[in-house]
Amino acid sequence: MIAPGTKGRLAALLATVAVGGVAAATAAGAGHPAKSAFSGVSPSVSRQLLRTKAALAKYRNVKRAKADGYAPASPCEAKTADKEASSDGGGMGIHYVSNAAMADGKLIPTRPEILVYAPTAKGPQLVTTEYFQPGADQKTSTDGDRPALFGRAFDGPMLGHAPGMPVHYDLHVWLFTHKPSGTFAPWNPNVRCR
Repeated sequence: MIAPGTKGRLAALLATVAVGGVAAATAAGAGHPAKSAFSGVSPSVSRQLLRTKAALAKYRNVKRAKADGYAPASPCEAKTADKEASSDGGGMGIHYVSNAAMADGKLIPTRPEILVYAPTAKGPQLVTTEYFQPGADQKTSTDGDRPALFGRAFDGPMLGHAPGMPVHYDLHVWLFTHKPSGTFAPWNPNVRCR
């Protein structure tokens, strides 16, 4: 016989495993949180990230991302000597931007402004999402409008990376590729541009 309340927790745990995530739910009956599935985050944030990853898994196929309005907006980005001195090296990938998500001004975990793909021999591989918000006053010297998502403050404010890009904040979330120095760091040494 299944104890009352256990059936729902067991169903949630099985659903999490079914979508390929590592279960970060409370261990049934133990009352202790399981280890976080993502580097450097709490189990509750890990559960949010797992739900977001499941919702965005459809974008592993770049054709689906394009059909939903994401378009390539950069070459494959890799760290070079002239890039951010504070970055930990590696790459990001090719940025696919949703103009609709950019224009609505909302931060919706399951609708990131940017999807980032790494080039591979088998085609583009989804590696990270990037959330983006312009700075309200367009100054890099103030940050009273710094957004946060998944319990993490965005990086910035920073100058645009291309002509016409505003002063902005952004947050990379490495849902689809392991990030040795943490889930939210901008660059990933496991990502290479070919």
